[in-house]
Amino acid sequence: MASKFGLVPTAIASRAQGAFDRLVVRTPSGRTEFFEPNDFPWIAEVEAHADEIRAELDGLLAHIDQLPNFQDIQEEQRSLTQDDNWKVFLFYAYGSRADDNCRRCPRTAAVVESIPGMTTAMFSVLRPHKHIPPHVGPWKGVLRYHLALRTPADESLARIRVGSRTEEWHSGRSLVFDDTFEHEAWNDSDEIRVVLFVDVIRKLPWYLSAMNRGFIGAIQRSPFIKKALANTEAWQETLGAAKATG
Repeated sequence: MASKFGLVPTAIASRAQGAFDRLVVRTPSGRTEFFEPNDFPWIAEVEAHADEIRAELDGLLAHIDQLPNFQDIQEEQRSLTQDDNWKVFLFYAYGSRADDNCRRCPRTAAVVESIPGMTTAMFSVLRPHKHIPPHVGPWKGVLRYHLALRTPADESLARIRVGSRTEEWHSGRSLVFDDTFEHEAWNDSDEIRVVLFVDVIRKLPWYLSAMNRGFIGAIQRSPFIKKALANTEAWQETLGAAKATG
């Protein structure tokens, strides 16, 4: 947690985060693993743009080898992945915009910018037979949203477990979940699986929302986010050169 809230001493950050999470658990949705997409009015509008988003994604996938690995953007992910089979393309990191990437995919950028409470957004690409091992998110202040863009012909081969439930990705459809429950993902197919991956601020009672804004502000100012954006910029030149010669 301290690596996320880099400006706050470790013990203080840990105690504050623990107290916050315990309070969120007491709210009506605090123990919910997967949420109903219909409970989020903006999801229907995002799904309506799935074809436009997919078209921009396909332009990137033509140069999939040049896309950065997740651990090359966010070094903390090395505990989950060390190979070249989890690729990402970042648009936003806790409110900080990856300008060049947004210019390359303007329709996708416009869609994610329209999502209420969006903090982080990217394409997440799992190559064939990639498994992301069990892990948990840092705190309960955001919910994770996935819009499935590329799925295997047999969609049962690409799935995600969150807590006690396992769901499959279905092309053009959405999943919303709380990533503080232990979760893991599989692509057991010979094809790629791609989702639009978005974190959105969780709706909470006012007193918890105030605490949550403090956490998010600390993350936005942290070296953790600055480093991820710097790594993204370093990869942008590589991708641009590949597209120019393609």
